[in-house]
Amino acid sequence: MAHHAFWLAGREAAGDETFDVTSPWDGRLVGTVAVPTEAQVEEAVAAAEAVRDTFAATPAHVRAAALDHVSRRLAERTEEIARLISAENGKPIKWARGEVGRAVSVFRFAAEEARRFNGGEAQRLDTDAGGQGRLALTRRFPKGTVLGIAPFNFPLNLCAHKLAPAIAVGAPIILKPAPATPLSGLLLGELLAETELPAGSWSILPVPNDRMPALVRDERLPVISFTGSDKVGYAIMESVPRKHCTLELGGNGAAVVLPDFSSEADLDWAATRIATFSNYQGGQSCISVQRVIADASVYDRLVPKIVAAVEAQGTGDPSDDATDVGPLVSEDAAKRVESWVDEAVSAGAKLLTGGKREGAAYAPTVLAEVPAGTTLACEEVFGPVLTLQKVDGEAAAFAAVNDSKYGLQAGVFTRDLQTAFRAHRALEVGGVIVGDVPSYRADQMPYGGAKQSGVGREGVRYAMDDYTYERVMVLTGLDL
Repeated sequence: MAHHAFWLAGREAAGDETFDVTSPWDGRLVGTVAVPTEAQVEEAVAAAEAVRDTFAATPAHVRAAALDHVSRRLAERTEEIARLISAENGKPIKWARGEVGRAVSVFRFAAEEARRFNGGEAQRLDTDAGGQGRLALTRRFPKGTVLGIAPFNFPLNLCAHKLAPAIAVGAPIILKPAPATPLSGLLLGELLAETELPAGSWSILPVPNDRMPALVRDERLPVISFTGSDKVGYAIMESVPRKHCTLELGGNGAAVVLPDFSSEADLDWAATRIATFSNYQGGQSCISVQRVIADASVYDRLVPKIVAAVEAQGTGDPSDDATDVGPLVSEDAAKRVESWVDEAVSAGAKLLTGGKREGAAYAPTVLAEVPAGTTLACEEVFGPVLTLQKVDGEAAAFAAVNDSKYGLQAGVFTRDLQTAFRAHRALEVGGVIVGDVPSYRADQMPYGGAKQSGVGREGVRYAMDDYTYERVMVLTGLDL
């Protein structure tokens, strides 16, 4: 256990109060975190505002070097940081190591993009007689300081997705990590403090949720990047209608298994991937598999394979290398999942495996024939729960995917190229993963959803675009 300062305008600071971070697995104390006072929050915002122009003009090599440094240091401290993630979040150590690896890549991608971003686009304007002798040069400039609000489920990598793109474009950022899992985000402050970034260009503040509305409304923070629940995300957007908001709000990811994906090897692969990625991170991933929509021609052979693969998932102590599925982030979260499953079963759903809770742990669970009106059928469960649905034909399968208020990503198990393109056209989601589950994300690709899964895109280059705007300069009297 250690005491953790927060990071105020690039330096360590302590407030008047602290709170404890405990392990969801065994309740042990993982760390004690200092809470910034209102005056310290104001100091951080004022420092960011003061450095805006200076940071935007910082040479690309300075920003890139800082990002490269963080990437290297994360790689050097992989095991230590993975153990920290696992302790505060309950994530199995195997998945925590993967999260560190992804954060290494995020900062590396951002360093690469910082070197080539904003070179400008030249456009000759003498294509029209009125533009003779004129040339337009378009470059991108930061919209202003970013308020990044990160969730608990990927406490390192989703903080990285807020920090790295902002630094890459020269936008100051104030990062608020999740109250349940602030330690990984604060550790990024240790690494950033080793760089030569200007004071005020970044702060990492574990502000309590009940003090966030005033920070969200602060006019000196014109960009908000939020990852979390749709209820909170849309409340933020509605409270600041003139601000630029990027919202990544989750989903209820569907995996479609179509008739051509029908060999035993194909179905074994689909079942293994579905079982793994309905339960990884305890199901606490926006793109975990929540719904399996299988064609009637493969359904009866697929179901027992899925059940067996789910039952083979190793549960227990997240610090054990053999553990696949650890606890949820809290006992309250597990009780909520339990109540949704119990409601579905009471309404007529068939429980094929799982359905048991022990403290913050919930057993990997599979249900079939879940009634349409139940909470589990409509909402994001954010737990290790999988529902199965039989359909007749491709059109019915795609319609079932779209029969949701969410639209983050979908997986389509097919080997047919034409089917893949039809899925890409038909599915109302931000990403279609062909031949695999919806849970695949490359950190450099555009990531975000349709419908109530959010607004805008993450993925390093795409977030950099989101944090900036185009500004045109027209040069006159040129001999083109």
